[in-house]
Formats: sequence, structure tokens, C-alpha cells
Amino acid sequence: MRWAVLIAALTLVGSAAADNGKQLYGRYCASFHGPNGAGSTSGQRFGGSAGRNQSVNVGLGPPLVGVGTLAADFYLTTGYMPLKRNGIQPRRSGLLLSERQIDALVRYVGSLGPGPKPRPVHPERGDVAEGMRLFRSHCAGCHQIVAEGGYVTNAVPPALGDATPEQIYEAVRLGPYVMPEFSEKAISNAQLASIIRYVEYAKHPDNRGGWAIGNVGPIPEGLVSWFIAGSVLLGVCLVIGRRLHHA
Repeated sequence: MRWAVLIAALTLVGSAAADNGKQLYGRYCASFHGPNGAGSTSGQRFGGSAGRNQSVNVGLGPPLVGVGTLAADFYLTTGYMPLKRNGIQPRRSGLLLSERQIDALVRYVGSLGPGPKPRPVHPERGDVAEGMRLFRSHCAGCHQIVAEGGYVTNAVPPALGDATPEQIYEAVRLGPYVMPEFSEKAISNAQLASIIRYVEYAKHPDNRGGWAIGNVGPIPEGLVSWFIAGSVLLGVCLVIGRRLHHA
């Protein structure tokens, strides 16, 4: 009997959270993603062949039915959504909603249809060296080997210094903006744990016996090395030149 009462209470709490999430959705999301997560369109154009017209939606906001709580959690906890205006790259920013509001909105989006869910992340089970190898193969081309971000066509891959392990997991499985989506077949959960552990290490690397120079990779390190070496060579040449002049 007690279990039945507890389950009923949790159901009511979940229902209330979903209702609150629906209100938040109507306020912040419906104009972009459409009512009930059906998607929003800028209009319709008609085409087709053999004299048969076919309606094609020109989308403003993608439908959210079936995206699951994983996508909603990622976009809301990073501040990627709500967007300031349509057509721009989502960027990490200050959170518009409170943690409680985000939880309610995530629940509501999840209630629109079954979809992927966040899962517990365990970077401590990963291996830093293996994670670096995998990160170099799959991620460094856009985010740089030290996860400081970079530039690609029509997008700016973000630095990962502020990304939580959960957000890294979600991004890999989701593929936000122009980032490709990696399935468990492409990157297993064990491999992803190693990647996350490496990214966590890259935030505060062990620079014992070296000069970090901002931890932005080998290019500035090489430039500084050449600058120092060039300065030393120039000084040696000046000293030799003066000695030869006096001789």
C-alpha cells in the first residue's frame, strides 16, 4: 500500500513537472520549435513531378518529437538554447533558466516521444593515453589536440574547458550543429570514457619540467622557441662582429 501511494505521489510530481515544462516550452521554445514540438516552418514551397504537387516545409526550428531528454539536457545546460535569433551558431552562454526549470523543460521534451536519454558517465574508468589517441583521431581536427577550440568552414568549434563530462558525452552522441554524431559502434562507451578523461586532464595538464605557454599546442611553443633561439643567435653574431672589428 505504501509503495502504491509513493508511486502515485511520484507520478503526480512528474506530471506537475511536465506541466510546468509545457508552460516554459510555450514561453521560450514554441516560437522556434512549433507547438507540441512539431517543428516550425518559414513557409511552404511546392514541387514534385508528373504534375503532382508536393508540400515541402522550409524549417526554422526542427521538431523535438523523439529527440529524447539527451538533446534537451545538452542544449539547455550549456546555454546553447534558447537562441538569440534564428540562423546563428549555438554558443555556450549564461543559463537563462534555473536548474529546476531546465529539469522541468527536459522532462517535457522527453514526454513528447521516446528518444535517447543521458546516462551516467565514468571518466575515472578511462585511460588518459588511450583517450588522447582517440581524441586525436576523432576530435582534434576541429577542437585542437589540447581541446582549446578551432575554426572550420561556417563554424567555430568551441573550447572544452567549461564542458562537463556529461555534456561531452551528450555532444558526442548527439552531434550538435556541424559536429558529426558518433554512435556506440563508432565510439564505444568505454572509449568515450577515455576521451572524457583525457579532456578533463587537458583542462589542467601536468606541465612538470616544461613551460605551458597557455596550453594551446605546439605551434606557439615552436614560435617561442625560434624567437628565443633567433635572439641568442643574433646576440652571438653581434659579439663575434664586435670582436672582429676590434681585432
